[in-house]
Amino acid sequence: MQLFRSSLCITSSLLFAIIVMNSACQGADDFHRFTITNTAEKQYVDSITLSPKDFGGVAADSKWRVRKEILRGGKQEGVDLITLDNGRMKIRIIPTRGLSILDMQVGDFRLGWESPVKEVVHPQFVDLDTRGGLGWLDGFNEWMVRCGLEFAGHPGTDKFVDNTGAEAEMELTLHGKVGNIPASEVELRIQKEAPHRITIRGTVHERMFFGPKLELITEISTVPGSQEITVSDWVTNRGAGDQELMLIYHTNYGAPLLEEGAELLAPIKSLAPMNETAIAGLKDYSTYAAPTPGFSEQVFLTELFANADGETTVCLKSKSGQRAASISFQTKQLPYFTIWKNTTAKADGYVTGLEPGTCFPFNRRVERQFGRVPKLAPGETRQFSLTFGLHLDEKAVQEITQEINQIQDGRKPEISQTPPQHD
Repeated sequence: MQLFRSSLCITSSLLFAIIVMNSACQGADDFHRFTITNTAEKQYVDSITLSPKDFGGVAADSKWRVRKEILRGGKQEGVDLITLDNGRMKIRIIPTRGLSILDMQVGDFRLGWESPVKEVVHPQFVDLDTRGGLGWLDGFNEWMVRCGLEFAGHPGTDKFVDNTGAEAEMELTLHGKVGNIPASEVELRIQKEAPHRITIRGTVHERMFFGPKLELITEISTVPGSQEITVSDWVTNRGAGDQELMLIYHTNYGAPLLEEGAELLAPIKSLAPMNETAIAGLKDYSTYAAPTPGFSEQVFLTELFANADGETTVCLKSKSGQRAASISFQTKQLPYFTIWKNTTAKADGYVTGLEPGTCFPFNRRVERQFGRVPKLAPGETRQFSLTFGLHLDEKAVQEITQEINQIQDGRKPEISQTPPQHD
């Protein structure tokens, strides 16, 4: 297929013909498809807006839209941004930054946070080695960003086996690389039959010669008119040898949901402070303070109870109980849950992170000691699925609260008063 750019005039009828041809090329299936990026096929769309009329009127009554644009100026120069509007909720996705999610919005309520980093920074302006391996923070402002894939967690020295078979040392940077790798493939899919799920599907490669060969395929999807999105990821080892994997879904919440008196609800089985600084916050780990200049971040490491189907749910609830945001996931897929509290001054980034993962955010060297660094065999794939929901009235908040309480089932969490001991 030829390369389509925004400078070309594509009529609605021609566009629908292209979409039909795309679907036909993929074989008979349940979706209409439109390719936004495919580096192997040299396909790339600069900017476009797609709606029901471009897909034969699929889910026309929902008034959904998908817009692809390129950001210009400053450190966001050249960044691809996709806005998926399901008719009720808008989700902004960043293919250039590993298909992270910038924010979600329903009406005037935005789910995200106000980072000191105001632009959507292109990875070309991020030096991961800066400030002792903290350069990842130069672009950190997303609502949901993946940490991984070869490694995640704190920067520092780790050991590996090099291409000669000898043990060598490497300096790991904060939270890995995948959040700063542009997607090689991006496709819009519209389910032909009800409920007409809208999906942004993309592929990100974290690979190098004499290094990892990891492939992330993600599907970020929503049903027209809903207040919920699902993120489904498949991570595959494309190399010929075993490959370590670390993955944390760093999901970040600021005002207006985060406020003095906001509360974290989670069916906690066990909880421990990550370091000495967090010990002082143990008694208040589930509640939040107003913005406090000079506040030192506190991190808590937890494992959660699950229901009979192996699923667990957590949520952040406003002080009034009128609003909440939830995350549901399988504990077999993501057995560890990190709570990051950073209730500092607004100018410095008033935020909390709710972070399901395959591990905790220690350096890989430490996580390996605790057996929290799984390996993928050659060709092996692991799947991860998370559902993110918005609950914007008292009744909806009460329902999600009851769901979490049912999982807890009156069981008391085991709370450690000291951080985990490690070398």
